[in-house]
Amino acid sequence: MTLRQWLDNKWLTAHRSNPREIRSMLEIVDRDIRDASNEDLSPDWRLAISYNATLQCALIALAASGYRPNKGGSHHYYAIESMTLTIGAPRDDITAIDAFRKKRNVSDYERAGTISEKEADESLAIAKSTKASLLDWLSQERPDLVP
Repeated sequence: MTLRQWLDNKWLTAHRSNPREIRSMLEIVDRDIRDASNEDLSPDWRLAISYNATLQCALIALAASGYRPNKGGSHHYYAIESMTLTIGAPRDDITAIDAFRKKRNVSDYERAGTISEKEADESLAIAKSTKASLLDWLSQERPDLVP
């Protein structure tokens, strides 16, 4: 599928981005990666923060591509899945990020202490690599938006 087909399916909305928006969103990514690196925080919280950094990367790529996800129960899912169509994220990364999304939901809404240190570290590593891929993609595909 293409992002245009996603728009037709009402999974996305058209959006016009600008360098200021991208810069602000990248600041969130930087903050979250920095905070998720704090090993004094619980693994649950570190995973939630690093997942948010990854989600923001997905939203930045969508915004730079002219879209944003429709709000609703699946907007995180579609944002993460869209990275295969925007920055060319590997399917293995998308699968891992989706697993972290589900684990984050459990730790945020159902039970504390469900995330291991290893999972928190893995989620942080994916956030960092996703940011690097995003920045490479932006510089090639949308240099006009690079702050």
